[in-house]
Amino acid sequence: MATIRPFRFSVVAEVAKSRHEWITKARRAQDIGYTTLLVPDHLSYDVDPAVSLMAVADATSLRIGSHVFCNDFRHPLMLARQAANLDLFSEGRFQFGLGCGYLAQEYQQAGIPFDSVRDRISRFEEALQIIKAYFHQEYVDFSGQYYHMHEMKAAIKTVQKPHPPIYVGGGGKRVLSIAAREADIIGISARSTAKGLDWTSALSDANKEKLQWIRQAGGERFSQLELSATIFIVAVTDHADAAAQQIGRHIGLTAQQTRDCLHILVGTTEQIVAKLQERRELFGTSCIEVVEAHMETLAPVVAKLAGN
Repeated sequence: MATIRPFRFSVVAEVAKSRHEWITKARRAQDIGYTTLLVPDHLSYDVDPAVSLMAVADATSLRIGSHVFCNDFRHPLMLARQAANLDLFSEGRFQFGLGCGYLAQEYQQAGIPFDSVRDRISRFEEALQIIKAYFHQEYVDFSGQYYHMHEMKAAIKTVQKPHPPIYVGGGGKRVLSIAAREADIIGISARSTAKGLDWTSALSDANKEKLQWIRQAGGERFSQLELSATIFIVAVTDHADAAAQQIGRHIGLTAQQTRDCLHILVGTTEQIVAKLQERRELFGTSCIEVVEAHMETLAPVVAKLAGN
């Protein structure tokens, strides 16, 4: 069993055609009871993480976070500077999320080499070491397979010490093991494939195995880790079985598997509350990240569980 922590809810937002729309959305999330606004890092999305997060920090009291910066889009030294500035200018409200990158089409469209998953993970691991060194040290010296730097001054100091909370999510053993050793918040996720998420890899037995990987790699620091799950699909309904069956047909799951999947919530408000409590008990997932399409739908759930 993982450490049981109070629930906190984040909204994952990516759509805005104006500053007014963006800030209105952020303020609404704050009013509902979400504590954090997270922004993904995809080249086709409406908003850039760093710029949009700073706007939210300026207009609200929300915590802000990258969900997650794609390592291959920026040199880690530049990313460390951005992250440190976000923490500084938000007065210590930034959560730093970093990932390996997984959308081949996105890389191809931008002319960025889409290396093997092994290389992308190895490069990500080196980048994470460099970024943490930037947070902790006066100068960064590093020589690895992918990156080399010598006496680079870490000029921007973070407010949060020793560094902003670091978020790493994944569905495979290697990434989750790196996360257990290096991150503060770990997202337990389905595996990504060329065709999208493998929803079966987010069922209970798979989640238990992932939790074991994290426990083994984390060692003594396991009890300090915060575990999270992102909710992609929600159906608040009195007819949970029918809804689960309909959702499952679209993603290749049975109705029972749909209700069991970590990324899906189906049922009445009371049933969803109970399901989140059950998952927290089983997997330790106290940090719930909700995609913005369901921000309002889950407002009653947030009201019942946030901080409890």
